[in-house]
Amino acid sequence: MGDLKQFDQLDRRIIEMVCTSSQGSYRQMAIQLGIHPSTLIQRLKALEEKGVINGFRAKIDYFTMGFDYMGVVQIYSEDVVAAEKDLASFDEVVAVYDVTGEADAIVIVACEDREAFYAAIKRIGALPTVSKSNTSIILDVVKSPDDFVPKLTDGQ
Repeated sequence: MGDLKQFDQLDRRIIEMVCTSSQGSYRQMAIQLGIHPSTLIQRLKALEEKGVINGFRAKIDYFTMGFDYMGVVQIYSEDVVAAEKDLASFDEVVAVYDVTGEADAIVIVACEDREAFYAAIKRIGALPTVSKSNTSIILDVVKSPDDFVPKLTDGQ
C-alpha cells in the first residue's frame, strides 16, 4: 500500500487538479500550478508509473445516459475470488468491491430498463460461484466515487 508522505506538495496539487478536472491542456494546467509544462508531464508520468493515476476518463452520469435501473448487489460466496472474477465480466456491472462485513462483495449494476436489470440480477444469482445475493435499487446518486477528491493540500 502507498503512503501519503511519499508525495511532495506539487504531486499533491497535481493529483487534486486531475481529480477535479483533467480537461485542460498540459499548458493550462501547468500555468495554474505555476510550473513548466514539461515538469507537469514528467510528474504525471511518474504518478502513472507508481499506479497513482490509472488513466484519464470522463465522469459519466449513467442516469442521464439512459441507464435508468441501477442497483447495489450484496454478494455471498464460498469462492469470493472466482465470484468476483465472474461478476467483473458482466457488461452491466459498473464496479465490483471486495468488502468486509456480512457480504463478501458488493457489485454496482447499471441497465437501461427494468427487463435488462431483472435479467442481470437473475444471471448474477444463477452463477455457481454466488450462493446468495441481496439487491437494492439505486434511486439517485448523490455522490459517486468519481466525485471524491482526496484532501491532500492545505488549499495552496
